[in-house]
Amino acid sequence: MFYLAFTNMNTRTVLGLVGWLALCFAVAALGGIATDTGTWYQELTRPAWNPPGWVFGPVWTLLYTLMGIAAWGVWKEVGFDAGAVPLALFGVQLALNGLWSWLFFAWQAPGWAFAEILVLWVAIAATLLAFYRVKAWTGYLLVPYLLWVSYAAALNGWIWWMN
Repeated sequence: MFYLAFTNMNTRTVLGLVGWLALCFAVAALGGIATDTGTWYQELTRPAWNPPGWVFGPVWTLLYTLMGIAAWGVWKEVGFDAGAVPLALFGVQLALNGLWSWLFFAWQAPGWAFAEILVLWVAIAATLLAFYRVKAWTGYLLVPYLLWVSYAAALNGWIWWMN
């Protein structure tokens, strides 16, 4: 099923894929700007299960790639008109995703970031279900993202509570 999405690709579908990936990585870049906080994050009390810093780059690269492919799959399958609701949900969760980095890192507000990540989690779950209804594989691609944000929410909550 998933591999069929990549067969018989014309210029429009290739450009669409590039566009969705570019959108996701633009949000990643904007969020990445917020993470340059000097020593603030290192000075926080963090749990033993906090991953080492080098893990975040590869994980988020994979997740943004999967997100872009999933959005592209919905767009390719039904377009913007029929896909208005799932793609709007995707846009909302993507904006919330970018906002979290600013709340937590740049504005150093882990409490507000925790509240926001809970809203983000709901938005991701809604997007996943909406994508699944269009094409199952597009919803499945968002499962690792939802799992990672679940872990990140627990980590965010712990850091907020302990600091």
